[in-house]
Amino acid sequence: MLIYAIRHGQTDWNAEDRFQGARDIPLNDIGRGQARANGRLLAQELGSTITEFDFVASPLGRTRETMELIRAELGLPVADYRTDDRIIEVCFGDWETRTLEELSLDQADAVAQRDADKWHFIPPGSDAESYEILSWRVASWLETVDRPTICVCHGGVIRSLFKLVGQLPAEDAVVMPVHQDRIVLIKDGSASWLPVAGG
Repeated sequence: MLIYAIRHGQTDWNAEDRFQGARDIPLNDIGRGQARANGRLLAQELGSTITEFDFVASPLGRTRETMELIRAELGLPVADYRTDDRIIEVCFGDWETRTLEELSLDQADAVAQRDADKWHFIPPGSDAESYEILSWRVASWLETVDRPTICVCHGGVIRSLFKLVGQLPAEDAVVMPVHQDRIVLIKDGSASWLPVAGG
């Protein structure tokens, strides 16, 4: 298995620490710059082998725009990739649109429950998921990966990859920083961040 996994670039909601989950929030200018930089890093990393890769993205707008900016940097047709619903971000249910600071004012008990077990906590709302539930979706997708793949996804998906492939304990995966200007390499049963460009 060989996967280069990339989190979508920054959105305004990311900058505000606002739960966005399955909401379709566009990239901001910083996010577009991050996507282009990741495309240049992939071009440097993979060279002419780039044509051997499958390209798949979450169907949300921020991941698709990130993918298309990356493909433009690679000199590839921007729309020639597929999407997969299984790598959509974890749904935060009724908490989407809000920040933890806001929630702590009127849902302090639920925030405390989340703090106690963030991996298994399910926010209120009929469609809400835990990271554990998300990881079931991601595991299902992983079983179908049959060629080298470039995947543009979300922070929760990358946390799941570190747990499922990298064997990172859930309590560590759920709090690890998930960079928007870096790329994760999934290879030989391990998950690691590629070095920063020029580093």
